[in-house]
Order: sequence, then C-alpha cells, then structure tokens
Amino acid sequence: MTPDAPRHAPHTKKDSMPIPPQPPSQTTNAHGLPSIKCGIACAPLMSEVIDDSSRAAFTPSGDVFFEPLQNSLRLLDDFLYAQVAEFEPSVRELVNYTFDHRGKRLRPSLVFYAGWTGDAPQEPSLIRAAAIVELVHLATLIHDDILDEAALRHNSSTVAAKYGSHTAVLLGDALFAQALVLASEFPSTQVCRLVATATRQVCSGEICQTFDRGNARLSLEQYFRIIQLKTSELFELSCRLGAYLTNAGEAYTDACARYGRHLGIAYQIFDDIADFFGDERGSGKTLGTDFASGKFTLPTLLHLRSLPPSENAAMADALERKTITPAALTAQIRSTNVLSECTQVLKTELNAAMAALAPFGDKPATIRLMKIADYIGARINKLNFF
Repeated sequence: MTPDAPRHAPHTKKDSMPIPPQPPSQTTNAHGLPSIKCGIACAPLMSEVIDDSSRAAFTPSGDVFFEPLQNSLRLLDDFLYAQVAEFEPSVRELVNYTFDHRGKRLRPSLVFYAGWTGDAPQEPSLIRAAAIVELVHLATLIHDDILDEAALRHNSSTVAAKYGSHTAVLLGDALFAQALVLASEFPSTQVCRLVATATRQVCSGEICQTFDRGNARLSLEQYFRIIQLKTSELFELSCRLGAYLTNAGEAYTDACARYGRHLGIAYQIFDDIADFFGDERGSGKTLGTDFASGKFTLPTLLHLRSLPPSENAAMADALERKTITPAALTAQIRSTNVLSECTQVLKTELNAAMAALAPFGDKPATIRLMKIADYIGARINKLNFF
C-alpha cells in the first residue's frame, strides 16, 4: 500500500565523507584507512541477525540471490516494456534495445528486498518504484559509456557504439524524464521528491568526476564523495523506497537507507577493483576504461599514497601524462599491499551496512538484505588478484 503522505523528509548530505565510517574498535593503518582484522565471513553482526541454519543454506551466487524474486522481476519486465509505448515511435527501438541488454537488476532487487514482508513482492507500488530506479540506472549507464567511450556493456554493444553518442545522450535524458513521470504518479509527492533528489545527486557525482578526470592528485575525500553521489545515492534510494512504500516505519526506513548507502559504496569499490583485475568476458563490459579515461580510483590512489614523496610525484606525473601503461600500473599494484587495503575498505563498508540493520533482525526484509551483502562480499574473492 502506497503511503498517502510523507513520513519523513528526504535524507540530505551536507558534508562529504573522507573515509568510510569506522566502528570504535577499529584502528587506522599507515594510509589513514580503516584496518579490520576479519573479513565479511567472520563479522559478528551477521550471526547476530541470521541464525546458522538460515545462513548455511545460502550460497552467494547470482542465481540463488535472484531466485526468490523471479515473479517480481517478471512483473518488472512487463511494466518496463509497457513503458516503451510512452516514447515516440522513432525512439522505441532504442528503448527496447536498452531494456533487452540490461544487467542483473540489482537496484530493483533492493527495492523488492527492502519491501519484503514474507512473500515475493507483487505490490504495484513496489513494481513501479523498481522500474523508476532501473530507468535512472540505465540512463546513467548510457551516459557513462559515452564518457568512457566504452564499446561493450552486458556483452552487447553500448547504445553509444550502436546508435552514436549524440543519440545516446538524448536517450539517457529521455529515460531520466520517464522515471520522473512515473514517480510523479504516486499519491504522495514524497516519492517524486526522493527520486528527483537522488537523480540530481547522481548527475552531480558524474559532473564532479568529469571535473577530476586526469587528476592523479585526487584526494580520498574527493574520491569517496564522488562514489557516494554517483553510485551510493541510487542504492540508498532503492532501499528507502522499498521500506517506505510498505509502511515499514520511519526508523526501519532510515536504517534501510543507511544500509543502501554503505552497500553502494562497497559495490563501487568492487567495480573499481574489477576494472583492473576483472575478466571482460565474465563481467560483460569493457574493462580498463577508468584508466583510459583518466578516472583514478581507489587502487591507483592508494598505490600513490604508498609511495615515498619523490616517487609519488613522479608517478602522478606519469599517470596524468599517460606515460605509464595500464599493464605496468597493474603490475605495480599487484606487487604491493594495496589490493588488501582496498578489500579491507570494501568489507568495512559491508560491515557498516549490516550494522545499520542489526537492530531489526526480526524483520523478513533484514534477512534478505543481509544476503546481498554476502553476495557482494563473495564476488571480491572471484577476482584474479595474482
């Protein structure tokens, strides 16, 4: 049931986030980043929320993760393809192509799992909300691929590669607009406000990243602020909408939003690591675009911080002038402790996500959302670090 009136004001962020939040028991390592003594598998928060039998039955693979949502995702597909008719006839082929080549629908799944009350969600309000976040996400991917000059996405040609960048940027704008049309149709203006705010923040994050392209002296504070905006905002929105639209209460809705915020940061860090060490065939998209487009992410930034001042300056110059090859940079990163540092930061974010939901372990949605953290944590172990 869709709420008739706002229950709380949209979450706003006044300050940037220099480093991920740390529990009091954590210390800081030589790079000024959180040091944690155990990975996600030994985090006590999970065992406090999910009993052993529930967790033992879960295998963090994509098929298992999405299986409970098959009917919800089919309803989402039906709803999305019904939207094609809302576009001009000459645009419908592009919209269909975009829908035909999308990914695993993680963000819509967050909407469904945050709104989970015991059975697979089928409420029209959740289906509509899931479609909204998917449309916003697809629009950002289309724009990202233009900026990165990426040719491959989800094992198919990107919209820009197939139809040209000018057409692609306008298609992304049209998808953004359709998401806002759908958001405006809720009885409460709160949903539209939340979606519009998150969309603005996502676009702002992309603008900030564009300004810092080629800047190897990017601070960690700037890096985390960018990924909080461009990626984490939509994760946070997905979780907030799922809980809000099922009348979960203000406290739980805010907890779900915090969970989504930390999960989104962890997911982006994973993506940044995978751009160096992932498999293009397995990931289904063009890799190495961060380095090629001058986007310096956590592995590179931590590598720079690990160098003595004189070497740091020389490396920064080499990165900005592109006199070092991607292969040479990757080899240098492999030879250091940087990947371990990146993985620690990622797992710290996953632990923070779980901590947000720990007080609500009796809710069906909590168990489902916790499994997503496991799923993302397991994916980091599949990368070819060595």
